[in-house]
Amino acid sequence: MRSGRRLAIDVGKARVGLAISDQHAILASPLATIDRNQLGTDFGDLFEAISDPTNLLEIYVGLPLNMKGNSTQSTEDAVEFAKILGDLVSVPVLLVDERLTTAISNRQLQNVSKSQKDARSTIDQMAAVAILEYAFLVERNSGARPGLSLEEWSAAND
Repeated sequence: MRSGRRLAIDVGKARVGLAISDQHAILASPLATIDRNQLGTDFGDLFEAISDPTNLLEIYVGLPLNMKGNSTQSTEDAVEFAKILGDLVSVPVLLVDERLTTAISNRQLQNVSKSQKDARSTIDQMAAVAILEYAFLVERNSGARPGLSLEEWSAAND
């Protein structure tokens, strides 16, 4: 497993959930939820939440494919978000399949007795944690970098 902090982003229409790892990629922790309407195109709130984006090994943006693995409007939105972010940072931005992460997050929150209404922002952060944990699992099991680069995604979908 490569050493270095990683950031995961769950891109939603209303909110963006963030999770961050420790230096050794062992622990994924919820970081913040940002109102998507306030994010703007400079991503200032996102960078403020990270505190030091240059200290990251990679950034994972959740790729919301449908259950058959096909693109949806949400997929296109997440890819566009990743492209804008990729132009603003010097670290790799990778797209990671996020199927089922919101459902998993909802179940985890139900297990700790939080209602969905009370936990909307927590759900977005937990979905980002699930994206990060999935990326860890892929890297540990395969030894390969998880996700697709924006170039790999474009080549596969043009």
